[in-house]
Amino acid sequence: MIDLHSHIGAVPGYPKQGIIFRDVTTLMQHGDAFAHAVAELKRLVADECPQKIVGIEARGFIFGAALAQAMNLGFVPVRKQGKLPREVHKASYELEYGHDVIEVHRDALEAGNRVVVVDDLIATGGTALASGQLMEKLGVEVTSYAFVIDLPELGGANRLRDAGHHVHALVQFEGH
Repeated sequence: MIDLHSHIGAVPGYPKQGIIFRDVTTLMQHGDAFAHAVAELKRLVADECPQKIVGIEARGFIFGAALAQAMNLGFVPVRKQGKLPREVHKASYELEYGHDVIEVHRDALEAGNRVVVVDDLIATGGTALASGQLMEKLGVEVTSYAFVIDLPELGGANRLRDAGHHVHALVQFEGH
């Protein structure tokens, strides 16, 4: 059994004082740990029978695409506004100071599809919630949200659960 905690770097004071940045790229640098993380995500979501995996920009692309490949499913990226070249569906969401917009290609999903939304880390949950709301707007069922890292003190996983969603996380770290 591989200890995923030990493969995730901690960078104190980044991006600002009082924050401990959890660097998942150190996990990805070790093939055995990366493969184990993807296998564990697959184990957690396989019984939900998703039809596609949706990955949130940017590190959600890495884990989401790897999970999609491991499950022989299609992968759908959710990107920040203006990054996708074809027609898109979009959703706006609030940030601490202002708002942001996420988009998905119009032809990437069909009403009735079942998806798992994947990202590397859940903090406050704003982008994950917005991604789920975009899926619901399209008539797509989010069977669950899957993360490598949960920062429970920031409340994002609980926000998703309070909204009625299933949440999976491989590891938790206290603090933020």
